[in-house]
Amino acid sequence: MTDPTPSAETARPRTLKRELGLPALIAYGLTSMGVLSVVSVYGPATALSDGHLPAAYVAAIIIMLFTAHSYGRMAAHVPITGGAYAYASRAFGSATGFLTGWVMLLDYLFLPMVNFLLFGLYFNSLFTGVPAWVGTLICIAIVALLSIIGVNWIKRMNSVVIIASVLVIVVFLTLAIMNAPDLSIEAVMTPLSIGEGGIGPILAAAAIVAFAFLGFDGVSTLAEETKDPRRRVPKGIVLATLFAGLGYLAFSIAGSLIVPDWTTLENLDAAGTELMQQAGGDVLMVVFVVVNVVGIVLCGTAAQMSVSRVLFAMGRDGILPPVLARLHRRFRTPYVAASLVSVVALVALFITLDQAVYMINFGALVAFAVVNLATIKVLFFDLRLRSGWGILRHLIMPVIGFASIAWLWTSLAPFTYVLGGVWLAIGVTVYLVRRRKSDGPLALQLDGAATEAMPTLQYQD
Repeated sequence: MTDPTPSAETARPRTLKRELGLPALIAYGLTSMGVLSVVSVYGPATALSDGHLPAAYVAAIIIMLFTAHSYGRMAAHVPITGGAYAYASRAFGSATGFLTGWVMLLDYLFLPMVNFLLFGLYFNSLFTGVPAWVGTLICIAIVALLSIIGVNWIKRMNSVVIIASVLVIVVFLTLAIMNAPDLSIEAVMTPLSIGEGGIGPILAAAAIVAFAFLGFDGVSTLAEETKDPRRRVPKGIVLATLFAGLGYLAFSIAGSLIVPDWTTLENLDAAGTELMQQAGGDVLMVVFVVVNVVGIVLCGTAAQMSVSRVLFAMGRDGILPPVLARLHRRFRTPYVAASLVSVVALVALFITLDQAVYMINFGALVAFAVVNLATIKVLFFDLRLRSGWGILRHLIMPVIGFASIAWLWTSLAPFTYVLGGVWLAIGVTVYLVRRRKSDGPLALQLDGAATEAMPTLQYQD
């Protein structure tokens, strides 16, 4: 008697479904960052920069592009799901890889919660008799469904929302130019230059607005769902970061044209929406709200997709329970991991926006710093890619990227370090327990899609 061999119809799929091209990756990255998030921080960031917000965005774009470059270089050489977790494992071994992945979970688990909370607030403002937590639950349910049905549906929705977001910014910029009290070169260049207060206010604002770029790294977690990931994922990471930065910059320039003197703004916390109302009236405001609300849902979906892929990779490697590596038979998505994230997302009902942001900032900056160091270790030292532009791309630029991220650490609230330290301590405990149960070091496994994606690379712990 022989064991029946499962047919192609019933066998559980072992690889993610490759459906994404470069435009879809860029749209995913832009959605993860939230192109219209510039509206909410416009007032406080303008005040901090002393009216030179465009200059602060230029500085932030340059800062984040160095780290995006490191992600792109590693994505080209380690084109598997997992992002910073996979890169750290390749560079520094399983222990560092696990802890990097663990810290990434802090970022990716709480990033969708921010969107769920924001959706709840919007829901409550539209339906004043309904508590905000009802809207939060609705958003969690929608995102859970989208995360399971796969990237094909999501990439279509992302494209529509990104096109709409770009149109909102273009219309706003056009109206700003038409209604600007002064359209001279000086009026345009003054906010882009260093003011009387020196570079200090600009850098202080840059440290804040740089966090608007969090999410571009999520593109790296989609390597095994991308066609030709070695070429397309690196381009998707860098282009998404650049395009988001240009969108932020365009909005900030438009705002400075409409209201050259930022001190005349009545409410700094709502300055962005005030400018939009002033430029386009109620029609533009309604369009903005609709696009922003849909964007919040898709931003939450993008974040949830990222964390479920990290959990999938860690489950496949045996570092976390293998059940997390199960794929849906029809959609070939990590539905167990996605479902777990949705359950954890219920924490959003009991925390504040500020608390969620603390978690996100710590996790993201740790991952960014590690990826810059991993680029130097793997590409400059291990693979010795030093000829031609190699020294610039694999040593100098990652060093600048790491130094920039280290500088951003100085802008974090002290409480962030406490939360991050506790989370790391829990991670060390989990790793030691899992290692003891496995009777040996835990290692990144190259099975299924991983082997298919990178047949020539060998991993050593």
